Amino acid sequence: MKNLGKKAFEEIRLWIYRNARQIELAIWQYEFENGCKEQVLSALAQYQNDDGGFGNALEPDCWNPGSSPYTTLNAIGILNDINFFDTAHPLMRSIFEFLESGAYSNENGWLFSIPSNNEYPRAPWWTYDPAVNEFEHTGVTAGIVCFLLQFAERKSGLYKKASGLAEKLLLKIREPGNLGDMGLTGYCQLSGTLSKLGLTDQYGAAFLPALLRELVNKAIVRNDSKWVNYGIRPSQFIASPDSPFYAENEDIVQKELDYLIETRPQNNVWGITWNWHENFNKYQEEFAISKNWWKASGAIGKLKFLRNFGRL
Repeated sequence: MKNLGKKAFEEIRLWIYRNARQIELAIWQYEFENGCKEQVLSALAQYQNDDGGFGNALEPDCWNPGSSPYTTLNAIGILNDINFFDTAHPLMRSIFEFLESGAYSNENGWLFSIPSNNEYPRAPWWTYDPAVNEFEHTGVTAGIVCFLLQFAERKSGLYKKASGLAEKLLLKIREPGNLGDMGLTGYCQLSGTLSKLGLTDQYGAAFLPALLRELVNKAIVRNDSKWVNYGIRPSQFIASPDSPFYAENEDIVQKELDYLIETRPQNNVWGITWNWHENFNKYQEEFAISKNWWKASGAIGKLKFLRNFGRL
């Protein structure tokens, strides 16, 4: 079994300290150097707007300073990763206020892209497109619903909205249609959240785990030569051996772990597998910066994956 090794880890650590933003550095220190949650919260707060939502390029591919549901979900993901669930904290209370405002939401959930994205440097998929929102909103909505079912006040209108959207999501996955790039991940989160809260039967979601196993197994790209070009890797769905999808995919997970160790550039961190395509020439400088931010975030994610499987 291959392991990353101390020398490689120290090379990655040095790269992080030389290149990462404060938010990724704080997350690095929390994950690997016994850093505190307060440092992460302080860095994350710099991306929160007065309306309680998040923007300001916390999502490195979208430089819109305004709040959006997706970027706010990104912030929620960071809070989840550091196990911060204090609903009385000002940062958390402000998130509830943003979601309660109804901004960029409709009867089907929260939008993936928002109109003001078009005014700022961005990857092409962040250009506002109502037709794309019809399916790409699925993963954003599922992620926000999971957050609200866990932490919103049970008698609040926001909780009731999340509950109704959970029911709609469970109906939607039974029907043929495009779930978007984030949809399947969102449904995996929803299944886990309902199980954790003991709500699986209440929402009639007992069918979901078996269906998700089938969809996840089908989605994973098993030819590792395609991983260099944004092919879906097992780590998108399987973060640790505790994952319900691990048993059926152990071989391909171990293959990805080997792949990560083998493909890391010497004295560097892993690259990214995408660019801004048709927006590249217009925003070359911004993409160069975004790419470095993503490399820092990606390095942290990959090291956590390696660590969870005893490869660090």
